[in-house]
Amino acid sequence: MAETREREMRFSDRMSDHEALMWNIEKDPWLNPSGAALTILQGTIDEEHFRRTLRRAVVKMPRLYERVVPGLGRLAPPAWVPDPEFDIEYHMRRLRLPRPGTERQLFDLAAQLYQEPLDRTRPLWRFVVIDGLKGGRSAIWSIMHHAVADGIGQLRMAEMYQQLDPNDPPPDDVDLEAIVAAAVEAHHAKQLGGDLTDGFAATLGQSLAHLVRRELGIVRRVAGEVVIWPADPKRARDTVDDALGALTSTIGALTGSGNEVAGGSPLWKERSRHRHLEHVSVPLDDLKAAAKRRGVTINDVFLAAMTDGAIRYHADRGVEVDAFNTSFVLSTRHDSAIGGNSFTPVPVQVPGVPMALDERIADIHDRLAAKRESMSTGGGMGAMSGIANLLPTSVVTSAARAAAAKIDFATSNLRGAPFALYVSGARVLRIISMGPVAGTACNATALSYENSFDIGLFIDPTAVDSPGDFRDAVEAAFTDILTL
Repeated sequence: MAETREREMRFSDRMSDHEALMWNIEKDPWLNPSGAALTILQGTIDEEHFRRTLRRAVVKMPRLYERVVPGLGRLAPPAWVPDPEFDIEYHMRRLRLPRPGTERQLFDLAAQLYQEPLDRTRPLWRFVVIDGLKGGRSAIWSIMHHAVADGIGQLRMAEMYQQLDPNDPPPDDVDLEAIVAAAVEAHHAKQLGGDLTDGFAATLGQSLAHLVRRELGIVRRVAGEVVIWPADPKRARDTVDDALGALTSTIGALTGSGNEVAGGSPLWKERSRHRHLEHVSVPLDDLKAAAKRRGVTINDVFLAAMTDGAIRYHADRGVEVDAFNTSFVLSTRHDSAIGGNSFTPVPVQVPGVPMALDERIADIHDRLAAKRESMSTGGGMGAMSGIANLLPTSVVTSAARAAAAKIDFATSNLRGAPFALYVSGARVLRIISMGPVAGTACNATALSYENSFDIGLFIDPTAVDSPGDFRDAVEAAFTDILTL
């Protein structure tokens, strides 16, 4: 997309404290913070066109050939450095669905691919082209680590391999290998630090400089507290409790969870690493009209439909729920930059008791408005993440699991292109998001494209043991809201 490819690139040599937290908690595989996407295409892509397009995209976005190296002793967050063994072929794969090539087969394959972890010693992304989908269609499954970019950042990065015209010629090939080799050489010359192979002295100097610039205030506060702890055990306990409270709020950015503790589904208590993908599609124009009639936002209607679907699912099983613990992700981006993470979690508890749909939508509108007002500043997530990163990983992951286990479903809404897109000659039909479940029962991420509002229901099937029934309940709730 020529008019958007000149966006500012928002990438730094080191992770932010928040990104480092996402990187650290992933040591517990239950807490995978990354999302994936399934792009459904009409026709099949031109493989050589796609390969050249991706090679050029990697040149334009160095983060795609960089790997992560740890900071020294947590004095600084991990660093991004060019990978001397980068091979783009490792990050690209092509598969074919067995006949008959149904969407159910595609969704099951996508969930299986998601459960294959990214190699933490390599650049953190992967593309899989999937042929053989019924109706002459194909798909591209893609994943990128959340430490690279949030959902909006990844959508903007996707512009690098999308086109507005199906007849766009492939870009000129680039000598990607030579460019990466030059970047590796330049990195060694600059001694950016963070990798012990660059020399202990250089690494220590870089890490301490980073500490002085960005984290000295946090360390002083923590150190001052620790000195007092032996003489005041209660203060020690209270300080740790406060830190864990801040930590669970920060973890919400990864899982869509928060600190809501009351209520919650009695059916959705169990958790696992298994994943199941379902999909609900709603006409975007109808959704906008439904929101406008009620004087609310699309997000209000989205969360109301999800809540009503959850209530229907439980009612079909004879179970009453006082309240559901949910969340949505609030973007704090104020520019059009590519990459990076700019968002804050907004936990919200919604009534689980039956009520008229218009009443439910109005109630959720008021709740979300109040939450947006209180969370719009970002909640000091950088400082909280900095403190959390100084705690033992086992403490952090334990707190993250505990926070996520209280969440019934997390939601997010991404705005895609309102016009047709193409990928190497194939028309994009829809894009289905697979948001991070990360210990919750379900992640429902919506993405609008053209006149379609597509919701990826990425579900832990151990928690929600009849995912298809839940999908049907959510779809029925949307149908009723749109026809009221």
